[in-house]
Amino acid sequence: MSTSDDLRHLLLERETALQTEEVRRSESLLRDLLAADFREFGRSGRAYTLEDAVTFLSGETGSEDQTPKTGIADFQIARLSETIALATYRGSRESKDGILYTNRSSIWRLDPDGRWRMVFHQGTPTE
Repeated sequence: MSTSDDLRHLLLERETALQTEEVRRSESLLRDLLAADFREFGRSGRAYTLEDAVTFLSGETGSEDQTPKTGIADFQIARLSETIALATYRGSRESKDGILYTNRSSIWRLDPDGRWRMVFHQGTPTE
């Protein structure tokens, strides 16, 4: 397996983890995946910092049985430098109104501690 395949697999795992209840409800797990200078432009158009994201995600309600099903399709990465990568994909999420599709992009950075952390994320609604 090539280095780019390894990185693609790793970043797909980390993107997928961010969609799980376990991670979304855990401040420590979120801080392991998101950089201290994290920023997001959400699907809703709202802008978030790391602190906003931790507060918002930890406040989500619902039980494991009510967790919306999510999906990632067409996952691709582009290495922008040795320590920066762009991930793009088409996300899906069940809602009371049906399935919502979103074009998503994330910028990941290899931090000095050797961990890849997301520094930027954007979700754009699509049909």
